[in-house]
Amino acid sequence: AKYPQPSGALLPVLWEVQKTNGWINDESERWIAERLGLTPAHVHGTVTFYTMYKQKPTGKYHVQVCTTLSCMLRGSDELVEHLEKKLGIHCGEVTPDGKFSLVRVECLGSCGTAPMFQLNDDFHEDLTLEKVDALLDGLT
Repeated sequence: AKYPQPSGALLPVLWEVQKTNGWINDESERWIAERLGLTPAHVHGTVTFYTMYKQKPTGKYHVQVCTTLSCMLRGSDELVEHLEKKLGIHCGEVTPDGKFSLVRVECLGSCGTAPMFQLNDDFHEDLTLEKVDALLDGLT
């Protein structure tokens, strides 16, 4: 009712579905499309465009490393390599204990403080390998 055009509710509805289910699967995309009068392809395109929507289950701590040009020039490739070794997983995977997941993402809008990553909903900027280790080692 808040949206004159039902399609305007797409982002908030996706967010609510993700809060409820932890991620957005194909079945959820079809359900949303039907209720908002959209095609499943339109909903899927939105889910895949925005990094805030998870397309599969993630770890308790979801690490999204920005690997766009500014971050790459400031060491994001080394950061990803370090995280893969430290966590024992590759990008796109979840640790066996379900504690961490790791993905590469496009620009998170923090180019001036590269390299950076988003840990769940929090930005961590001007990262060094030492800062990353201290941060991750402090998580329970």
